[in-house]
Amino acid sequence: MKKIFLGFTLSLILLGCGEKGSNQENNGKEKISGTVKMDGSSTVYPISEAVAEEFTIEYGRDVKVTGGESGTGGGFKKFIRKEIDIANASRPIKKSEDEAIKAAGFNYIELPVAYDGLAIVVNPENTWVDKLTVAELKKIWEPAAQGKIVKWNQIRAEWPNENINLYGAGTASGTFDYFTEAIVGKAKSSRGDYTASENDNVLVQGVSSDKGALGYFGLYYYEANKDKLKIVPIDDEDPSNGEGGVSPSDETVKNGTYQPLSRPLLVYVNTESAARPEVNKFVEFYLDNAEMLVKDAKYVPLSKSEYDLVKQRYTNKKTGSVFLNLESTVGVKLEELLKK
Repeated sequence: MKKIFLGFTLSLILLGCGEKGSNQENNGKEKISGTVKMDGSSTVYPISEAVAEEFTIEYGRDVKVTGGESGTGGGFKKFIRKEIDIANASRPIKKSEDEAIKAAGFNYIELPVAYDGLAIVVNPENTWVDKLTVAELKKIWEPAAQGKIVKWNQIRAEWPNENINLYGAGTASGTFDYFTEAIVGKAKSSRGDYTASENDNVLVQGVSSDKGALGYFGLYYYEANKDKLKIVPIDDEDPSNGEGGVSPSDETVKNGTYQPLSRPLLVYVNTESAARPEVNKFVEFYLDNAEMLVKDAKYVPLSKSEYDLVKQRYTNKKTGSVFLNLESTVGVKLEELLKK
């Protein structure tokens, strides 16, 4: 998004100057003040921005919430340096990041807040692609394809002898990590000759103006720009997920049939920050209002039982990650992990 740090902060300050915020004490709201700092995933950003706006309306201008979208990896770097209180992440924390946090002398609470599907898209003028299999996506995106798989008819002989122009997440993005793990089989394993950006709007613009384009990014950005993009159904060739290609939607992401490109979205809270009243109140507000605001932001909310487990995790200040000991996070059942 273009509305990064300054725009985000300014909008919240202006909202906080409204009548409801200025009369918070008369409304019986707890008087709190301070600053809550967030950064990280551009995919999670719209959810956290929506929560921050509602929180400022509710509690007034005495709490300033700032946010940025430097990518999941960039957010974790700031989190490790204690520059932010909350890291937005479109993939679970890595072991190296977990170890760096502990070496820095603090801990964190991991909170899943929504589901997302990665959308595979082409330009609307592309009339030949009806679906893609996971194997075909791997053939296009694996490192060995660099400089070699460059034409559409190299994927299917009946497709035209025209260039494939690729658009995808930058290497600091959690979307890049998840996509490469899910499609290529190893996180960060990808060809490098494509247009890369941590800003999904840049990718949307690229695909929408390029007839030969193929790109991927979070489902939210497809939904917000569906008039200038064409979604590509994905066939994981698993009979249990139905025949043929499956398109990402609230239903297919939530029930797990859109595989392997469905994933949880998360926020990570510094435990030291959580002890501050303004951060604690903001996180509680985030979890209490997540279902409604996730829907408003065009993402897929967790189930009620999953949100209850996440709230319990925060109330109990349960530290660490439920994902660290998994060989892969692709296709995991979130509720089962949270119960463990």
